[in-house]
Amino acid sequence: MAYYNDFEKYGDRLAAISDTGDTMTYAQLARSAKELGQAAGGRSLVFCFCTNTIGSMSGYLSFLYNGIVPLMIDAQIEESLAENLLTVYQPDYIYVPEQLLTRYEQFSAVYTNRGYSLLRTEYHCKEALYDDLGLLLTTSGSTGSPKLVRQSYTNIQANAQSIADYLELNETERPITTLPMNYTYGLSIINSHVLVGGTVLLTTHSILEKCFWDFFKEQGATSFGGVPYTYEMLKRIRFFRMDLPTLRTFTQAGGKLSPELHKEFAQYAVEKGKHFVVMYGQTEATARMAYLPYEKALEKFGSMGIAIPGGKFILGDVEGNPITQPGVVGELIYEGANVTLGYAERRSDLAKGDERGGRLETGDMAQMDEDGYFYVVGRKKRFLKLFGNRINLDEIERMVKKEFPDLDVVAGGTDEQMVIYMTQAQQSDAVAALITEKTHINSRAIRVEFIDEVPRNEAGKVLYKLLP
Repeated sequence: MAYYNDFEKYGDRLAAISDTGDTMTYAQLARSAKELGQAAGGRSLVFCFCTNTIGSMSGYLSFLYNGIVPLMIDAQIEESLAENLLTVYQPDYIYVPEQLLTRYEQFSAVYTNRGYSLLRTEYHCKEALYDDLGLLLTTSGSTGSPKLVRQSYTNIQANAQSIADYLELNETERPITTLPMNYTYGLSIINSHVLVGGTVLLTTHSILEKCFWDFFKEQGATSFGGVPYTYEMLKRIRFFRMDLPTLRTFTQAGGKLSPELHKEFAQYAVEKGKHFVVMYGQTEATARMAYLPYEKALEKFGSMGIAIPGGKFILGDVEGNPITQPGVVGELIYEGANVTLGYAERRSDLAKGDERGGRLETGDMAQMDEDGYFYVVGRKKRFLKLFGNRINLDEIERMVKKEFPDLDVVAGGTDEQMVIYMTQAQQSDAVAALITEKTHINSRAIRVEFIDEVPRNEAGKVLYKLLP
């Protein structure tokens, strides 16, 4: 199978413009996709080291076009973490920007385009790939966990179409990138806009840089997306005072926005005649499961909204029975065509079929109001969303204990700050530095707290609820 086989229909429309002045039309994208397919020689597994550039976007879409399965990885991933993934999954190819060529000089280039090269590896793995497997994404930020989410072509198509429908996207759209391409939210923006023939404005600069806003204004950006941290920074840099006449829509996902910020940005949107759309999603649902219609952004601030077109929510009580009355908290369960196939933890798992059957237990606790709008109130599972990146606390603990085997370390915290509980003070700076290096989490979001003893039960299991 393959996906996005109709680039040609948009002809000479611009598919992307980069902040370096590079451009790519849909016709050029179609040609490069065919060339890459010929060079790769058929269905295979590739590691795509992502940047917000035309070379990276062109490669990703070309892989989908040719039925080549990409694992999307941050190009800045720590080298040892990348090596671990390579060892576990043994891809047929890696697709890398110029700056990484020397790191992988043992592999031979078979195709080069727009600052990227497709390198043939030496693994020669014969493990089969499931027919509808289209894409692989990581589950735990940049911690290098081999646990991946398996997304199908059906998942990608269904979610992109649903997003395009509820955001009412068309070919005049010009979204600017504020999120990395290897992140499910950032990737969904590309998928949904390419689907309708829009023009993606690609920049490697952040919203804190003047050149980002110069590019925004020069190219007439019509939309952007952001995680809660993005919106905290936007308020700090006085976004409300900016003159952005071309901006139509701004969206938020990647964690729960504080009700106060939600209300402020909703009020701004109403006053300026723009659309502010809060959304909810997980990688396990391809990208998005819910959205709050912009007309309700102010009235229902704090809500994640309603299920996307084609999707359905169920609240389950402790025994799994559906909750139908408003105001009662239960686990949020989602059903839809965008629910992914399942996980992979080794190369052989890529041959597995659909293990979820279109149903996902999200691990989030929520309630609904009288109008059927949902509100997330907490999480069952042990992960945080820091700056929009999901961080698996168990992975953090394993990472630290691998480097510091004599330390008794426990990870906890909230979506605002990770807390590392330790019984020894000597290594605190080293532990915090390790986490920052391995995950690229801002050091301000990590706090070390000392405790006399890690609370455990008689079986040695950590009693997280007893932590300060």
